[in-house]
Amino acid sequence: MSPFALTRTLPDDATAAALRADVSAGLTAESKWLPPKWFYDARGSELFEEITQLPEYYPTRAEREILAARAPAIAAATGARTLVELGSGSSEKTRLLLDALPDLAAYVPVDVSGSALESAGNALLAERPGLTVHALVADFQQVLALPTTPGPRLVVFLGGTIGNLLPAERAGFLAAVRALLAPGDALLLGTDLVKEEETLLAAYDDAAGVTAEFNKNVLSVLNRELGADFDPADFTHVAHWDREREWIEMRLRATSALTVKIPALDLAVSFAAGEELRTEVSAKFRRAGVAAELSTAGLDLRHWWTDDAERFALSLATPVAP
Repeated sequence: MSPFALTRTLPDDATAAALRADVSAGLTAESKWLPPKWFYDARGSELFEEITQLPEYYPTRAEREILAARAPAIAAATGARTLVELGSGSSEKTRLLLDALPDLAAYVPVDVSGSALESAGNALLAERPGLTVHALVADFQQVLALPTTPGPRLVVFLGGTIGNLLPAERAGFLAAVRALLAPGDALLLGTDLVKEEETLLAAYDDAAGVTAEFNKNVLSVLNRELGADFDPADFTHVAHWDREREWIEMRLRATSALTVKIPALDLAVSFAAGEELRTEVSAKFRRAGVAAELSTAGLDLRHWWTDDAERFALSLATPVAP
């Protein structure tokens, strides 16, 4: 068996079709929105990497701190022989887990980008020639069929990405993950925690303006992929903390009344002066809430680890017997 395999579960046109559907639905809604996954073209991914290095943006450093300190404990608690990573990207932080799992036989990264999977998979195999990598080009919010690999399996969903899902979407996602797990398997989940508003807002509206450029980049994606005529200069970046829902919203605010044409959708979208387009929700969590959401999905919170400043948490959960 080849040490690297790549399985495509998404049709070739799935990404383009999803983009058209999301833009059509989101920009014709009474309160305009776009899902955050459209940030991440090549330029958006570069900008996000810059964001993770900013002094204001703590989540990446905090999660890495936990993984560096707790990877041996995670390995001991799971005994995983297969590591499944949802939304794997470059697989950078995953290396801390790979290094800590002595009996690991297989790594299954899941991402919508085949090129990212091939790049990360080949880099890992160069470092770890004894590892088998079976990459899946798939959307983690859709039904997944995992390849046959040795158990127990540890499914990881890092980066606080679950916070980008609305509550109903989170419930559906966690239930789908639970359906993937056999007895002895486990889920490792990264969640950003509720903290003072000043720290949260700074993380999403940095002094250097990198997050603002990242936010506006989604307009460039629509221009390139759908022939739209957005001018990013017509919009300002907004970060807002919703105290009731305990989530950050990133928005783009029109500086004046304008109309944008999107030829690929035969659509013209009007913005009033000051009207906002929501581009991201990033929910923040408390331990009790995480435990409750896991429990509803049929998962039992077994371990809870935070960084020293208690800004971020990793939860290890196991399936509850039906």
